[in-house]
Amino acid sequence: MAEQLAQGNAAVALLGNTFATVFALYVLIETLGPVSGAHFNPVVTAFMAWRDKWPLLVTLAYVMSQLAGAACGAWLAHAMFDLELFQWSDKIRTGFGQWLAEFVATTCLLGVILLSPTQKTASLVAAYIGAAYWFTASTSFANPAAVFGRMMSNSFAGIAPSHALGFIAAQFAALVFIAFVFKLIKGRT
Repeated sequence: MAEQLAQGNAAVALLGNTFATVFALYVLIETLGPVSGAHFNPVVTAFMAWRDKWPLLVTLAYVMSQLAGAACGAWLAHAMFDLELFQWSDKIRTGFGQWLAEFVATTCLLGVILLSPTQKTASLVAAYIGAAYWFTASTSFANPAAVFGRMMSNSFAGIAPSHALGFIAAQFAALVFIAFVFKLIKGRT
């Protein structure tokens, strides 16, 4: 919708996407948090699984569900806007600056989740993602499932499949970094 209403103005499209993401993310975390822990992100799930020693099959079930949800979300959005249901993005997003931005976005997201008081996590995560849309060069995907879904949408928010691996690698590098920092800090307390 943001892309259609913006009529070629990328800043207006980004602003529309930002608002939609912030509000939807807040509502989804608040409503699904008590049900599933609001796990939408394989990097967050992997960190929590490592920290809390989840069984591997449980972790894989969450990740597979996240990827399936991302694909279904892209297809549902296409159906709602009368777009070709199955498509691949040709949006070029690549380069060191983009990958560094994803590392920063994901590192900070994990930090916000870890440091937020439980009752404020939804609002702080939503606010952080909204801000990170604008202060990162990558518009802060910060989520491998989001990258997966965006590969399947040749829209303003898309990412060409050939560029997705760099984003996912940066996101998992952030996971390793945060796990190292967490272990270092935990060892000192």
